Amino acid sequence: MAARRRLKRVASSQPGFLSFKSPSDTTASVGSRRKRVNKNKKKNWNKYSDVNDVDEFLEDIRHQERTTGGLLSEKTDDSLFFLDLGQPEKPQPQAETPQADEGKKRRGKASRPLRIDLILQPDSLVPPPKDILAYQQPNAKKLRRIAQKAEQLAAKGVVPRKQKRLLNRRPVDKTVKKAVTEANNNPDRDYYDIWGQEPKVSADPWYLQQTGKKLVKRPEKLNEKPSVLPAVEVIAPGGSYNPDFFSHQALLQEAHQVEVQKKKQEDKLERQLAINKEDKATEETNLREQVEGLVEEEEEEENNDEESAPSKEDEEAALAAIAVTQKKTEKQIKKEKAEKLKEQQRLTSRRQTEQQQQLFQLRSIKASIRQQEEKTKSKQMQRRAKQEAQKVQPRRLGKLKFQAPDLDVQLSDELAGSLRQLKPEGSILKDRFKSFQKRNLIEPRERAKFKRKLKVKYVEKRAFKEIT
Repeated sequence: MAARRRLKRVASSQPGFLSFKSPSDTTASVGSRRKRVNKNKKKNWNKYSDVNDVDEFLEDIRHQERTTGGLLSEKTDDSLFFLDLGQPEKPQPQAETPQADEGKKRRGKASRPLRIDLILQPDSLVPPPKDILAYQQPNAKKLRRIAQKAEQLAAKGVVPRKQKRLLNRRPVDKTVKKAVTEANNNPDRDYYDIWGQEPKVSADPWYLQQTGKKLVKRPEKLNEKPSVLPAVEVIAPGGSYNPDFFSHQALLQEAHQVEVQKKKQEDKLERQLAINKEDKATEETNLREQVEGLVEEEEEEENNDEESAPSKEDEEAALAAIAVTQKKTEKQIKKEKAEKLKEQQRLTSRRQTEQQQQLFQLRSIKASIRQQEEKTKSKQMQRRAKQEAQKVQPRRLGKLKFQAPDLDVQLSDELAGSLRQLKPEGSILKDRFKSFQKRNLIEPRERAKFKRKLKVKYVEKRAFKEIT
C-alpha cells in the first residue's frame, strides 16, 4: 500500500499530471504564521500534522480511477481527444413493406436495455479485486499430501485398498438378460397377492446387500407373545348372579384358601418380629458380660508359654530342611530318575489293563449310558414343564411383584335372584389394568403419592375484613 502511494505521488509530481479539483488557496496559508511545535513527540504527530493536501491528492486519484479507469497523465491523446467531423450522413433506407418496418422496430426496442437496468449497472472503471477465496480449496494441503503418497505407492507397485476392493468385486455377467416384464393379459403369469405379508423381490440379493436395501429378517422371538393367557378371562361358574350351589361353594372355598394364605404370612411376620422375654438383660447376664475375657486372657498366656518352648518335631523338620538343601550326588540323581521312569511305566501298564478290562464291561457300560440318557430326558421334560408353567405366571418386570386382585365373590346371603337386584362389584378399569400386568405387557405399579413441597400460605384480604 505504501509503495502504491509513493508511485502516485511521483506521478503527481510530474509536469504532465492533471488534477480534477482546483488547487487550494495558498495565500491564506502563507499569510498566517504557523505555530512551532516539537514533532519529536508522538502525541504531536496527529495533532499538529496537516495532511489535507495528501487526502485531497489521494481523493483526486481515486476519482480519476473511478471515472476514467486510470490517471489522466498516463492516458494517450487518442483516448482523451477525438476529431469532430460533423454528423455522418445516413444512407437512405430502401422502400420496404410496412410489416418489415414493424418487425425491425420491435426487434430494435427489444434489443435496447431498460433504463432501470442501466442505472443498476456499475459505473466504476476500476476492475474488481481478485477474489482469493475463489482460488482456495478446502484441505488443499491434506489432499496434496494424499496425492503425493499415492504416487509414491504407485511407483513402488502397491495397490490401494479402495482399488483392490474394486478389482475383487464380482464380475458382472453380461450374458444374463434382464427379466422382461410380462404383460398383464398373460394368463400364464405368476399370481401376485398385493395384500401378502412378504413383498416380491426380484432384484439380485448381492446388489440389495451392497446398496443397503435388503430387508432385515425379523427374529422369530418377536412373533412370540409375552404370555399365553387370554386377554379376557372368564370367571368361574360360581361367580354368576344365580350360580349352582356346588360351583358357588367351590368358589367360596378358593377365596377362603387365599385368605388363609394371607393370614399365614401375617402370622409368620409377627413371629419373626416378636420379642422373646428370655432374651431380656438381667443382673446375671450383665455381670457375665463384664467379667467376660478376664479368665480367657490368663489361659492364653499359659498356652503361649508352652508353645514358645521348642518341640522335638520342629527340630526334626529343621534337620530335614537342612538335609534337603544339601547338594545331591550323581548317584542319587540317577536313582531318582530310574524310580520316576519305573513309576511312569507302571501307570501306563495299569491304564492299558483297565482299558482291556473295559471290553468285558460293555453291558454294564451300555446300561449306565441308557440310565444317564433317561435321566437327562426326564430332566428335560421337567424343565419344559417348568417353562410352560412360567408362561402362565406373570414375570418380574420391575421392582414390584404382581399382586393378584381379590376375587369378586358374594356370600350365600348376598346372592340375588335376578339381574335387576344384582349389585355391581369391582371396576372394569382396574380389571383391565391388572390384566395387562398379568400378561407381562406392563410392569406392576403403585399410585404416585402426592407430596406438597411448599407450605400453603393463607392471606386475609382487605375486602374480607370489611365484610366480617
